[in-house]
Order: sequence, then C-alpha cells, then structure tokens
Amino acid sequence: MGLLNVEITITLLEDMGLIVERVEDGIQCVAKMEQMPAKSYDLILMDIQMPHMDSYKATQTIRQLSNKDKATIPIIALTANAFEEDRKKAIAQGMNGHISKPIDEKDLLSILK
Repeated sequence: MGLLNVEITITLLEDMGLIVERVEDGIQCVAKMEQMPAKSYDLILMDIQMPHMDSYKATQTIRQLSNKDKATIPIIALTANAFEEDRKKAIAQGMNGHISKPIDEKDLLSILK
C-alpha cells in the first residue's frame, strides 16, 4: 500500500479510537505474532501486496502457529482488487474478510464490528 494510503488508513483507524501498530512486510507481521503474547492484537489488516513475504504466505504461517489464540486472530485483506474472485481467494487463503482500496469508512467500520 502506498505511503499516503497507509497514513490515511492509520488516521482513519485512530480516529475510530483504535491503537494501530504498523509493520513493513509479511515477515515482520509473522515475527510480531510469534514474539508478542497472545491477545496483544485484536486483528490484522493485511495488505495483499507486501514485500519479502506476501500476505497469503504470512496468513498461512500465522494460521499454523501452535498458540491457538495467535493462529485464529482475525485477518482482513486490504487490496486494490475489488472483484468477487479476489475476496474468495483471500477467504480461501485463511483470511476472515476483504476490504478493497480506497478504503470506505463505512465498509471498514462494518468489517471491524
């Protein structure tokens, strides 16, 4: 996700009263999940196109963690691709939801609830 989109999304989430922690790529996301205590995070918003480890591999790796609380964390795909086939692929890869960019505040709020 472009830096401007990241900043807008973070601001949107913080304006909703959420605490946001951002990582650069799938490897860092998996590392955070492995290192932090279970239930440190409520959900992951994961950009489909990340460097070093794509979101599908990161999701699969998280889903295989031995700690069930960590392995079952809700993961929501963020993607510029709004087609039904993209949503189905995200779900098939172990994600819990799909939000297309640019992010619509109402859609985001609906998914987060």
